Amino acid sequence: MRFINGKAGRLTAAAAGAAIAAIALAACSSSDADPATSASDDTMEAASYGDFTVQLSWIKNEEFSGEFFADSAGYYTEAGFDAVELVPGPSTGAAELLSGTADIALSDAVSIGSAVAAEEAPLKIIGTTYQKNPFTVLSLADGGNIATAQDMVGKKIGVQDSNTALFMALLAANGLTEDDVEIVPVQYDPAPLTNGEVDGFIAYLTNESITVAAAGYDTVNLPFADNGLPFVAETFTVTDQSIAENRDALKAFLYAEILGWTDAVNDPEEGARLAYEEYGADLELNPENSIAGAIAQAEDLVVSDETAANGLFTISDALQASTLESLAGAGIELEAADLFDLSLLAEVYEEHPELVAYAG
Repeated sequence: MRFINGKAGRLTAAAAGAAIAAIALAACSSSDADPATSASDDTMEAASYGDFTVQLSWIKNEEFSGEFFADSAGYYTEAGFDAVELVPGPSTGAAELLSGTADIALSDAVSIGSAVAAEEAPLKIIGTTYQKNPFTVLSLADGGNIATAQDMVGKKIGVQDSNTALFMALLAANGLTEDDVEIVPVQYDPAPLTNGEVDGFIAYLTNESITVAAAGYDTVNLPFADNGLPFVAETFTVTDQSIAENRDALKAFLYAEILGWTDAVNDPEEGARLAYEEYGADLELNPENSIAGAIAQAEDLVVSDETAANGLFTISDALQASTLESLAGAGIELEAADLFDLSLLAEVYEEHPELVAYAG
């Protein structure tokens, strides 16, 4: 749902990583845990779950460094999967889940909540990579200079088709409507922002915000999370049927993912390298920007006080409540049980409490 940083024809940027401090997490490799330990005491070690398909929300960049670690380090295989296919987006994943072409999708609470509320889609979020919503309205200081929600009034905002529901939710959460702004359809390249065609551009804090700034522009961000929409993102989403019929496989997948993201949090530069040299090698990713994005997400989005206490991917009651409040502000009325099923993740941590200590 974002543009490919450093791809040919897009902005090329100087190193942005120097502006972001390195993670000061204790070095604790997830390989110290035993990925052959069972998901239900005696099943995972001997289990074979066949092939598994994961629909990614975006292209294969550093955003999915945890998945790249899980694949390259063999955590998926050790957990019982013959192969795990990582299918690039952009996509919200709902259509793929409902059609059966994906077993799990990385998405966001607004997109999934919209499908559940409007279409009664039988989908559930079973965990989340990002504890904080990474979306932002990106602008230039000498252009739109959008620092508050009210600054959007009368401005041209570049919005990608897949992000329209998210932007409408942002407007609603701040007492605005589409009549207050001029929505300009754009793709994922921020060129319309840098060449002055739009005043603001829907972006990721760990992607376009970094690459545009690294290219020498003085940028301004209006983070969704700080302006009425603190919802979870990069959510692990599955169908109700899969929870009922493939519970052990989903738990095995979460186990492998925790191992992969433990590595990604503790070594974001290697996670970035996996993106630009291996999994996303054909995308011509900019290494400096990939490293900066991997560090930023590991420091600011993936970890929190909640994950430090209870482990990666957890969604506290408070975070569930704030997510549901965000949806309600956009006219999406749901109860926690309509959107979340965190029982699988709870069982994984109950059976493997050593995984909680991802930071050492």
